Amino acid sequence: MTFTDVTDILDETRASFVLLLCHHNADPDAICSAYAFQSLLTKCRPNMTVEIGTGQGISRLSKHILKRIPITVKLQPDVAKADVIVLLDTNTIQQLGQLAEHVTKTAAPIIVIDHHAAHPQTEQIVKLCITNEEASSTCEMVYSFYKQLNIKPGLNESKALFLGITFDTRHFVLANSSTFKTISELSDIGVNPQEELFSLALPMDFSERVARMKACRRAKLIKIENWIIALSHVSAYQASAARALVDLGAHMAAVAGQKNEKIEISLRCTRDFNQATGIHLGRDIAQPLGEYLQGMGGGHATAAGVNGTGYIEKGLKRCLRLVKEQLSNQK
Repeated sequence: MTFTDVTDILDETRASFVLLLCHHNADPDAICSAYAFQSLLTKCRPNMTVEIGTGQGISRLSKHILKRIPITVKLQPDVAKADVIVLLDTNTIQQLGQLAEHVTKTAAPIIVIDHHAAHPQTEQIVKLCITNEEASSTCEMVYSFYKQLNIKPGLNESKALFLGITFDTRHFVLANSSTFKTISELSDIGVNPQEELFSLALPMDFSERVARMKACRRAKLIKIENWIIALSHVSAYQASAARALVDLGAHMAAVAGQKNEKIEISLRCTRDFNQATGIHLGRDIAQPLGEYLQGMGGGHATAAGVNGTGYIEKGLKRCLRLVKEQLSNQK
């Protein structure tokens, strides 16, 4: 599928207002891909209004990037007004937070552009789903649209694409050959990698440090064959805590958090764990876990997330069971 598939839908609906939506606590890949995609749509359809929105704010790091790049994000976007809705770096409606209900009820066609595995429930309600798990980031996918149209992104758009790619590849640890080619081309446009990398050098705040240490203290370690699985819980920064547990030595970590009856679980694993077991966290663990918790889950092979209802102990217990089942299937 190409960018032409997107413009076909815009033309069919005679869209005059397009709303680009990012997941809650939107990270740099989400915000930066939306910004570059907004610019591309504006170039192709100058008379069309294109806005970026999110239901529950953006991440601290994304806010830092907004100081360097003129990205405008609506925190209370008008979903009902949109002729077409595009979800970027967001493969489930639940990830939209408080906007999820409004988007579910909309009559406007929905387009998904994401580098995560497509979620079956999402595919049933959207008009077009463009996904590419081989892409390092949604920013890299958006850059490919520029290439398809033989359009060079402007300097600010190039900087945004660079930052989104850098963030989602963990500073190129997860990059592939096409990623480095993209980075080279963005540099040729005028991006100074050394200068832009400072935008991602945000010091960890006190609360995140405390959350990481609490997760480590509360961690339950389970040894399955030669793998160490870490389960823990904190009230915030679950993703950061899961990364910390993996950095400390766990092959896979699941960290849960709960607010009232809502539960969130962040999953992380090492590349070795993924390659040796064949377990894809987004597809094999997060998706079925999300369904079990009457919510949704998805993500990458080595990083995924789940939102649903229930309790921490129940969610982590089910998560461990899914991992055990997947490992037993490998035998």
